[in-house]
Amino acid sequence: MLYLLALLIGVVAGLRAMTAPAAVAWGAYLGWLPVASTWAGFMGHWAAVGIFTILAIVELITDQLPSTPSRKVPQQFGARIVMGALTGAVIGAAGGATVVCLIAGIIGAVIGTLGGAAVRGRLAAAFGKDLPAALIEDAVAIIGALLIVAAVA
Repeated sequence: MLYLLALLIGVVAGLRAMTAPAAVAWGAYLGWLPVASTWAGFMGHWAAVGIFTILAIVELITDQLPSTPSRKVPQQFGARIVMGALTGAVIGAAGGATVVCLIAGIIGAVIGTLGGAAVRGRLAAAFGKDLPAALIEDAVAIIGALLIVAAVA
């Protein structure tokens, strides 16, 4: 089950790079993710929660701008893979499976990046504009991240 949750948090990172670490940081801070005595304990610190929450909010806002580059450009894609790896590893740390969950997080991030772009493109075409598709993707990422982190507890 832990491997699946790591894969799924990676998918969230592929959709919204900073939503995944914000959710994981909140989970660690609230004690839902028992990582305090592991290498990932820093994620439960108030500073990590604050930084990742601010970055997630900024990302949600900037994603709506027409000047925002595609998630598939190397910098964006790379950031999503790194965040998928980090968040997958943190979930793995809660159950002593850091390396396998790190890999699962990377795979999920690739799936979320490419799949999310394809689904959002289809939704935007169906709506005739991008904003409704972007808002749906935001909701899926946020709700999904919260459900994933809560399921680890």
